[in-house]
Amino acid sequence: MAFAGRPGSGAEAALAENLFHGEDEEIVVLDQPEEALVEDTSRRKAAAAAPPEPKPRKAKPRSTGPAKLFVLDTNVLMHDPMCLFRFEEHDIFLPMIVLEELDSHKKGTTEVARNARQASRSLDALAGSQGVDITAGIRLDSAGHREAGGCLFFQTQALNVAAPQNLPQGKADNQILGVVQALRDKHAPREVVLVSKDINMRVKARALGLATEDYRNDKTIDDLELLYAGALALPADFWSKHGKTVESWQSGLHTYYRITGPIVPSLLINQFVYFESPGEPSLYARVTEIRGKTAVFKTLKDYGHLKHAVWGVTTRNREQNFAMNLLMDPEIDFVTLTGTAGTGKTLMALAAGLTQVLDERRYTEIIVTRATVSVGEDIGFLPGTEEEKMGPWMGALDDNLEVLAKTETSAGEWGRAATNELIRSRIKVKSMNFMRGRTFLNKYVIIDEAQNLTPKQMKTLITRAGPGTKIICMGNLAQIDTPYLTEGSSGLTFAVDKFKGWPHGGHITLARGERSRLADFASDAL
Repeated sequence: MAFAGRPGSGAEAALAENLFHGEDEEIVVLDQPEEALVEDTSRRKAAAAAPPEPKPRKAKPRSTGPAKLFVLDTNVLMHDPMCLFRFEEHDIFLPMIVLEELDSHKKGTTEVARNARQASRSLDALAGSQGVDITAGIRLDSAGHREAGGCLFFQTQALNVAAPQNLPQGKADNQILGVVQALRDKHAPREVVLVSKDINMRVKARALGLATEDYRNDKTIDDLELLYAGALALPADFWSKHGKTVESWQSGLHTYYRITGPIVPSLLINQFVYFESPGEPSLYARVTEIRGKTAVFKTLKDYGHLKHAVWGVTTRNREQNFAMNLLMDPEIDFVTLTGTAGTGKTLMALAAGLTQVLDERRYTEIIVTRATVSVGEDIGFLPGTEEEKMGPWMGALDDNLEVLAKTETSAGEWGRAATNELIRSRIKVKSMNFMRGRTFLNKYVIIDEAQNLTPKQMKTLITRAGPGTKIICMGNLAQIDTPYLTEGSSGLTFAVDKFKGWPHGGHITLARGERSRLADFASDAL
């Protein structure tokens, strides 16, 4: 078997791709006669015994198939300034009109303007590299991004661009479509693909018979059904398959089970597991350790019982009990709660916070913040201090505090007023706009309506955590009010996916609404 230069196509290419992941010089060795490859037995044994020399990290090998040519729309660069380096081995083409649009959007302090400036800086770094020939294409890995194996092409000469028939000639979108059409004709049969975040642009491209795709690198998941739920129902035959090898022991109030069997590879640290079957004892536990082919389950505390009530609140269903176990565990630093309206996210987070701040003195105070995205038209500027401006956005906090502040009637008016004053003194409402650079020490931080945050905003907030701080992110992914976010690209989805399996983080999707029969029916029917 012999290969000359780069691997070819077909079966030889597949075999070469499996055997070798280096540069061309490593593959040429196979051109030698078979006798040259036979070595002395002692030399082979010595080589096998010697530790392998560490190799420098190399860029991902290019596919043996033809690389595509992606034409980027301006909105892709303004959405993700690092998108240039996320097309693997494929090439990128930037029409001149895209650079013009990028230039017109670079002024201001908005996120779009910042991204436009960052994209311009990346392009300048690539174009300004030593010995670069722009007409021949600029290697994208020349800026240090090894994962990008393709080249960047600018529109350096006039193409035979004519805006598609019956479309206005002056509009930038139509000029980009004309460039895509000209490139497809010029480079046929190579595949030329337009990448755009603009839905209408993609519809027009498809109507003209052009290949087009959405930019998907910003999406954590494509389907919300694939999002990690945090809980797993054990199969009906769980004990028959795993029961023979189970070890169990008691430690304090909890029972531990060491499980070995086929279910272990599908488990994650801090994932909840439950077994419910008629006529058999139920099991509710959390995965605390995974080591090789074994996992350890730790039984849960039942917060549904009155003697374990948290600030007078008891859990009403299985998922709420799972969530309360996460909220009350001092070893868990980061908790994400998702669920429809009325599942008890805010009430449980506040109840757990008040108990750990006022009773257990684990944290010094509760800090509450949320994304200030209105459902309808904006009502304009709000008067007052930072906390007063946040007041109208914190109606959910006030409603839940009203429930939690209820005391026995024997306490009287003075007792109720004193309780309210004490609770209010330990809760600080902060705006997200001024979070940059802050550090929270021993704080219990609640981020409400987190589904309206971008992944970048989510990172900014989570990285504020100092020693001893716990962060709770809550939201309903079905109620995203930010116009440019979807369920797949929301910061809450991003956080759930990235933190799954981390020993000090936990997630649970709350399934059943407990607000009222009216709210439950509305969630399902409307």
